Amino acid sequence: MTSNINLFTPVQLGPYTLPNRMVMAPMTRLRAIDNVPNSLMATYYAQRATAGLIVTECTMVSPLSLGYINCPGIYSEEHVSGWRQVTDAVHEKGGRIFLQLWHSGRISHSSLLGGELPVAPSAIAASGTLHTPIGKVAMETPRALETNEIPEIVEQFRKGAENALAAGFDGVEFHGAFGYLIDQFLQDCTNQRTDEYGGSIENRARFMLEVVEAVVNVWGANRVGIKLSPSNTYYGMGDSNPQETFGYAIDALNRFDLAYLHLMEPNEVDLANRDVMNPVTPYFRKIYTGTLITNGDYDHLKGDSILKSGDADLVSFGKLFIANPDLPKRFELDASLNAPNPRTFYGPDDKGYTDYPFLAVQHK
Repeated sequence: MTSNINLFTPVQLGPYTLPNRMVMAPMTRLRAIDNVPNSLMATYYAQRATAGLIVTECTMVSPLSLGYINCPGIYSEEHVSGWRQVTDAVHEKGGRIFLQLWHSGRISHSSLLGGELPVAPSAIAASGTLHTPIGKVAMETPRALETNEIPEIVEQFRKGAENALAAGFDGVEFHGAFGYLIDQFLQDCTNQRTDEYGGSIENRARFMLEVVEAVVNVWGANRVGIKLSPSNTYYGMGDSNPQETFGYAIDALNRFDLAYLHLMEPNEVDLANRDVMNPVTPYFRKIYTGTLITNGDYDHLKGDSILKSGDADLVSFGKLFIANPDLPKRFELDASLNAPNPRTFYGPDDKGYTDYPFLAVQHK
């Protein structure tokens, strides 16, 4: 079934009427010095406030959820104050912004965690390396969480959601993708537990659903979203039956009537590593009954096309929003796009962060 909907058709997302269907995807940028959001970040997000919705970079819910140097947190008053600068700046420009709640799980290192081992569903090391205070290192074998520790992490997500509310966000998104803690519980390559959080699909989805329920109790379901990546191979992730695993998880999410489900299509690395699900969005569109955001190297034409097909309701853009703070205007005018510079994706200063030019017509 086709429709006349395109990227510039307004859409209802929970309680919000968004002026367009272009979402700024969550993207790690590593500008939160000492993990505290700052005025530079406020400038960056406010520059991109013409997106229908902004979702922030992954934001840690506890000190032990840190996975990268200079990632922001949401577990202290200092974090709340820092993020308040960001939300005020975005709202002043008329934008909407959700905070992405995140726990890195095994994607960390003891040198980032004060000497403590990362935690995970099972003591299985991730593949790959991390940049840490002691240099670039291989992943460590994490410590398997005790059953009685899991409610503490659910509580950390709940408290992070409360803090996000205090910081003035319009909603929150769970990072359930890319091999981080929620994903680690869900997929069977990383979850070898034998308690109620492991084994069957129902058990592996339990942690995700407990976190969702806790945060919905803070925000209300219509201001909560979740991001999943059924084809992700980051850090050695994978599942023996992703259609069944994620089909169960996504169907279970239907009962919450969340603001949205944010689905990631496989990237070039995923497709090269193994035979992954491709495409993802049309398959799970048949299962999920709510609003669906898709992400997968979309441009203007591809974005309009998937909306017209009815397989998604909104489209999120990553690197294009990094390089083009006024991306909606550029799409609207069919204007040329700035090219993103991967060498400045991560770093402490404004280079490649807040210095990408706007269209000249906006400054007349």
